[in-house]
Amino acid sequence: MALKASDIKVGDTYSEEVCNNLSRTQIVQYAGASGDYNPLHSDELFTTQVAGYPSVFAHGMLSMGMTGKMLTNYVGDGRLSQYGVRFTSQVFPGATLTAEATISAIREEDGVQFADIDISTTDEEGTQVIKGTATARIDP
Repeated sequence: MALKASDIKVGDTYSEEVCNNLSRTQIVQYAGASGDYNPLHSDELFTTQVAGYPSVFAHGMLSMGMTGKMLTNYVGDGRLSQYGVRFTSQVFPGATLTAEATISAIREEDGVQFADIDISTTDEEGTQVIKGTATARIDP
């Protein structure tokens, strides 16, 4: 169901757990689906001994996709007109991610109503892994 302007106000939030106990298998499956075979995401020896990270970690776009699912669950399918993020921390195997959307503005442009949304995704320790914004077309 589409988000309605009459049902929201600036400051409203929506949150959803988008990943519980991220597995190495999920990370490797994403590598295959995306074609991104950077060894930081699958080669433990390279990642720890050469690159100096504590473990392999998820692709940023995997976390972004999971966060995007939260957004479409909130605003409705086909409603996003803009979605962009910054990757602020690595997501390691075992992570549980929670994404949150906060309405930052409700506006009208050329007779169409939009909600501007601030986005934050955090891991189970409260570390922010994604920070971003989105804009969605909303019903009156």
